[in-house]
Order: sequence, then C-alpha cells, then structure tokens
Amino acid sequence: MRLSELQRKDIINVKDGRIVGRIIDAEIKESDGALQSLIVEKSKYMRNFFNNESDITIRFEQIKKLGSDVILIELD
Repeated sequence: MRLSELQRKDIINVKDGRIVGRIIDAEIKESDGALQSLIVEKSKYMRNFFNNESDITIRFEQIKKLGSDVILIELD
C-alpha cells in the first residue's frame, strides 16, 4: 500500500470514536525500511486552546485495523 492511499483514509480512535485527523507523513526505519509511525494532523475537533501541538505521532503498534475507508487506532 502506498502512503498516498493511506492519506485518503480517516484516522479514528476506537476508545471514543472521534476522528483524529489525516496522515501527513510517515516515519520509516532506516535499518529495514519498516513503517515505524504515522504523523497525523489533528482534526479541528481534537485541537484546543491549551494544547497548541498540531500533529500526533501514531506508533505502528497503536494501529488496530486498516479498513478500506478508515484506519482504526487506539490512543493512550
């Protein structure tokens, strides 16, 4: 699967059902080329005035399911 295909999918947190955002980048391990994490731009619903971080790093282990339209993750 290409990164561009992943970028079209919504990222949803299974704990609360909220849309986390969209993939903007990926981190790849140099040693073996494996996917290490996804960088996601927060959706407007996940942002707030007290937290000005605009991106979330999702480790590969946090991905629960890759669907045809969505990626289900479990955030701590």
